Amino acid sequence: MTTTSTTKPLIEMRDVRKSFGTYDVLNGIALDVREGGVVCIIGPSGSGKSTILRCINGLIPVNSGTIRVGDFAVEAMKTDRELIALRHQVAMVFQQYNLFPHRTVMQNLTMAPIQVLKENPADVRERALKLLAKVRLTGKEDAYPSQLSGGQQQRVAIARALAMQPRVILFDEVTAALDPEMVSEVLNVIRDLAGEGMTCVLVTHEMRFAQEVADEVFFTDRGVIVERGPPKQLFQSPNDPRLKDFLDKVL
Repeated sequence: MTTTSTTKPLIEMRDVRKSFGTYDVLNGIALDVREGGVVCIIGPSGSGKSTILRCINGLIPVNSGTIRVGDFAVEAMKTDRELIALRHQVAMVFQQYNLFPHRTVMQNLTMAPIQVLKENPADVRERALKLLAKVRLTGKEDAYPSQLSGGQQQRVAIARALAMQPRVILFDEVTAALDPEMVSEVLNVIRDLAGEGMTCVLVTHEMRFAQEVADEVFFTDRGVIVERGPPKQLFQSPNDPRLKDFLDKVL
């Protein structure tokens, strides 16, 4: 974790609202993430956590409010060209690995930089090899996803996100589909990234991990950020009864 900075946040959400039909999912979200910061978003199912990430990445259009990621005004983006430029900077790793099953690990890592960003294939391959070493999968370049464990596939998904050289990575409950023994190998990779200064925003049910790596934790309920603060404060001295009740159930 890096030291506190007074510079403008890398991510700013202001009064963001999102509804699906008559169901209000986000009800005025305000959130800042500084460059190099690690933010964890926790809360009960259906509280809007994953929707926050999808709005930051432009996967879901918002009804109102503003989202700034660096110089990008995300809420105003409409075209594929604009969104590709955003997602070059803001990568996302999902609960489901979303790897191409008919492509090797190396092909999964190199396709987007080569085909979308038009980068030199030799440079991309060299970067991919370094990323596989970073996620502890050296030697798996020619394997197919079906030949890997769930934890290995998720680490490939993280390496694929890193291959785009983003400024931010969003992690959406990336350990939720894994067997317990595979969770730690994925969390170790995220821990390393956080320690290296990568800006990370995580939706997670791993409370001990959130306490360890986060600079700030946001607790959401019913589409509202109910409480926020440093992990020690939020977990040990919660103020809102909804947060106290939630922590009693999950800790």
